[in-house]
Amino acid sequence: MTTRTHILVILVALGGLAYMTRLLRHRRLSAKYAILWLVLGLGALAVAVFPELLDSVSRWLGIPYGGTTAFLAALVVLVLVSVHYSRELSRLEERSRILAQEIALLRQRCSELEASQGTGQDGQGQ
Repeated sequence: MTTRTHILVILVALGGLAYMTRLLRHRRLSAKYAILWLVLGLGALAVAVFPELLDSVSRWLGIPYGGTTAFLAALVVLVLVSVHYSRELSRLEERSRILAQEIALLRQRCSELEASQGTGQDGQGQ
């Protein structure tokens, strides 16, 4: 890796960490997601500062080129994040459905109460 590339990767990793920290501070990202992204950012920073780590992991895995290992790791992370978000989305859809049903039942109950009160008052007044 050339010196320029090395510096660029370090700056990108630091920029990502700074952005995640900013989102967390302004409460635009929940803590559970911020931890995930901060850990990934710190991992990227570690690889940026010590590129020989990627080469060592590549050799251990039997992958001849460190860049392939980085793309493989990125692919695995993206798949895991997608599965996690799919699970969260499914949970939220179920929760929204239950809430919509509860609101419908409450509206029906309110309508019934209003109808019974209206009938009772009209009957007493006449």
